Amino acid sequence: MTALVAPDPSRWREWAAMLEDFGGVDEMHGSGHWFLDGDPEPTEAGCATFVEVLRAMAPAAADGSRVASTFYWIAEGDGVPGEELVGFLNTRHELNEFLLEQGGHIGYSVRPSRRGEGHAGRALDRALTEAAVLGLRRVLVTCDDDNEPSARTIERNGGVLEDVRGDKRRYWISVG
Repeated sequence: MTALVAPDPSRWREWAAMLEDFGGVDEMHGSGHWFLDGDPEPTEAGCATFVEVLRAMAPAAADGSRVASTFYWIAEGDGVPGEELVGFLNTRHELNEFLLEQGGHIGYSVRPSRRGEGHAGRALDRALTEAAVLGLRRVLVTCDDDNEPSARTIERNGGVLEDVRGDKRRYWISVG
């Protein structure tokens, strides 16, 4: 089982273990780490700062540079505290020019030690349900052109390839 849970500083130990597994921010898609002044620190204070920044960045920016989004941590099981955190997921409520070209509505990543277990597919499925609740009728999900596992995950969740732009495959998924 896989659940989407709201980022919570009380889960800092599970979060820190997940960061350590990623070994850096390069593959932490959907995490929101780009809003920090540096890399997240795998400490209790670092987690609190991370969650505080995510909450501050969730609403859209007045100048249109950032769309409203909902950040999740992907958890194993039912998502109750104590269960392992296995990844990140971000649902953007609309698209701006950059997201239309590169990022899409939904970005996600699963920690290296837990890949290949179906967590990404189940998390994407839950995110599609949330997208329907937001009133989206279809969503754009992208992945690197050479990321075959992510492409298969998107396709298994109904993704239809529109095109490849640069190094990004762009898939549309009908929801609702």
